Amino acid sequence: MVEPFPPEPWHLRGDMFAALWRVPRRDMPGWRLPAGVRPLRLGGSCLVVTFWVDYRPGGTLAYRELLVALAVRDRRGPAACAVEAWVDDARSRAGGRTLWGIPKELGSFAFGPAPLPSARPGRAPVRTRVVVERGGKGFDPVVTGLHRDLLPLPGRLPVRGRLLQPHPVHGRCEVLLRLSGRARLGRARITAEPGGPLSCLDGRSALLAASIRDFRMTVGRA
Repeated sequence: MVEPFPPEPWHLRGDMFAALWRVPRRDMPGWRLPAGVRPLRLGGSCLVVTFWVDYRPGGTLAYRELLVALAVRDRRGPAACAVEAWVDDARSRAGGRTLWGIPKELGSFAFGPAPLPSARPGRAPVRTRVVVERGGKGFDPVVTGLHRDLLPLPGRLPVRGRLLQPHPVHGRCEVLLRLSGRARLGRARITAEPGGPLSCLDGRSALLAASIRDFRMTVGRA
């Protein structure tokens, strides 16, 4: 039985920690892309983006998520394809899969601050931990993300983008994203045990990282 889920668009709010990673092609998993979509490459590497998100009450749904997207391109230009995702809400899992072809699985999250002994007020890193569950069984390894805020940016950052997803019914689905929030540049690292779905990111430092606080986001078409 499919869990009932809200229709699109979803209007969401909360805090987000995003990071861009450069991964050599030889280390990339064989993630599935829709027809006509190719990875966006930088030299001999692919670009991967991670989003650790705490969606708060007041939006369409409230839940937590780790979404991993591969930077891609089609005839219209750059986009992204969500290749891995875990959420702690069954409605978000069902809606993401059915509406947009996002391969969401259920996971459990520990989401909170982990200050360094030498950190000054306002510069404490935030650790986020997700345990992936598939088929109703706990799936090791545990993935840990560490983000540290450094430089605030003025105003509210507006972002527009699109996901290009392989869809079991429609073949290919384009998902529109619109977001605005207060951003801070920072640093990020990921630890993932060998053999897991994110082992290609293990031990890497992000090319670019930012937190987006108090964001407002719309996913999908009206």
